[in-house]
Amino acid sequence: MFHKFDLGGITRELWLTPTATGYRLNVLDAWSGPIALTDEGTGRGRLTVAGFSEAVAFVVDGDLIHIHMRGRTRSLRYLDPLRVLASVDSDGGHNVARAPMPGTVVALKVAPGDAVTTGTVLMVIESMKLETQIRASQDGIVERLHVKDGDSFDRDAILVTLLQGT
Repeated sequence: MFHKFDLGGITRELWLTPTATGYRLNVLDAWSGPIALTDEGTGRGRLTVAGFSEAVAFVVDGDLIHIHMRGRTRSLRYLDPLRVLASVDSDGGHNVARAPMPGTVVALKVAPGDAVTTGTVLMVIESMKLETQIRASQDGIVERLHVKDGDSFDRDAILVTLLQGT
């Protein structure tokens, strides 16, 4: 699972892969190793990274995560891929859905002219043998599909353009 977090104005990209004992964390171009969080209830837990365990306190407030450990509190903001990869051209009133990773189109679920609401599945893509649904980040009308079934694409490629409003 690909994720992005903002930590003090710096965007961190990482992959979390489930394992039998937790997850394997791969911070792109920086570090890779086992990680697990044991929730002990009421916002307390144990964070284990590469075999080292620390007591932590945490609060999740929407997309903001506050973690207190070793006498310091850090705040991370989860960057929802749907919102991160949707960019708006305010002059033209357009919104585009971009590819979160390189892959192949498995199925198109909409056609140009279709009205969609926030969360509507626009297409299904496959990357690294995992299927991912690309969803509308806002209400709109499908203006253009930039790919068709079976097409391959690179990370950050524009997949769908929506016209804002319905």
